[in-house]
Amino acid sequence: MKRELRSVVGAVDEHQSGPGISRRDLLRSAAVLGASAVLPAIGSTGSAAQVGSSDSASKGGRIDIHSHMTPPLLLQTVGAEALGGFAKWTPEQALAAMDQSGVSTGILSVPPHYDPMTVDRIARGCNEWAARLAADHPGRFGVFAFLPLPHIDITLREIAYAYDTLKVDGVGMYTNYGDKWLGDAYFNPVFEELERRKAIVFTHPITADCCKELIKGIGDGAIEWQTDTTRAIAQMIFGGAQDRYPNVRMVWSHGGGTMPYLIERFTGMAKSPRLASKFPGGFEAAASKFYYDTAQVANPPAMSALTKVVPLSQILFGTDYPARTFADHVKGLKECGLFGPKELQQIGRDNALALLPRFKT
Repeated sequence: MKRELRSVVGAVDEHQSGPGISRRDLLRSAAVLGASAVLPAIGSTGSAAQVGSSDSASKGGRIDIHSHMTPPLLLQTVGAEALGGFAKWTPEQALAAMDQSGVSTGILSVPPHYDPMTVDRIARGCNEWAARLAADHPGRFGVFAFLPLPHIDITLREIAYAYDTLKVDGVGMYTNYGDKWLGDAYFNPVFEELERRKAIVFTHPITADCCKELIKGIGDGAIEWQTDTTRAIAQMIFGGAQDRYPNVRMVWSHGGGTMPYLIERFTGMAKSPRLASKFPGGFEAAASKFYYDTAQVANPPAMSALTKVVPLSQILFGTDYPARTFADHVKGLKECGLFGPKELQQIGRDNALALLPRFKT
């Protein structure tokens, strides 16, 4: 599963979670006080300084389920060139842009860059930083914890720490890890734990080992990532993981990739003699158990296709910020001609609150 660097990489001292705070002290204190009381405050150089009135979440504002962050550790270890536009991200800029577009809350995840050789050394530091950021800006940010997959045992420990100490909102996973897609039996121990916790799993595509730079001059994000999301959806459904872990709430980026456009093929598969008994409601009933965000698909063709496959209740407002702007998606959804004010409110906020009720207040 070795691949070239495309990730959050770097080193975090195993015995230090912040200046002067040992890992053992952090865990002991967190058990009593909670994560916000023990994680080190993030100064302005860490990009989490208070931003005036923007710290008061506006009532009824949109909730962006697909918003990225760049922890300082990530920038220091990967470098600005590798991160591209993500290198310029700061909480101050994000909050200002959120306020301009009526976005009250962004649920943060690391950008889609990944190196399996170093994730076990960076996940803890990134998650602690994100938890401190959310605590410094109540109601403005949520956290999808970064998991150090493909390392199963370390990932299980990080899930426990992220939920029990940091109190995260869910976890982030990539659609593939080298040569294995979500739903593969390799990930069963992780999904068993996520099932026990009734976890929200936010997914984001990256390039699998098989399919890097297939067409020269066309970036993987343009075509391959949407296809990879579809592979993971198909694996989760047809491989049986969706049935095995019914309480894991999966969120797929970018409207489910190319899945809505392949609906006829998937519907036919679900009706085949080999699979029909497993899918009495057909493929669409299975697909409708998942959630899908609007990042980079807030346009008439994509939204028209998605809404014909899954009910409106399964569609969440997402932007891919800072890869794209909040304003792009607010404008795109309003102008695509498919949604009235009630439907826009449902996509923009209400559906997310069904998953994340703590943001109601």
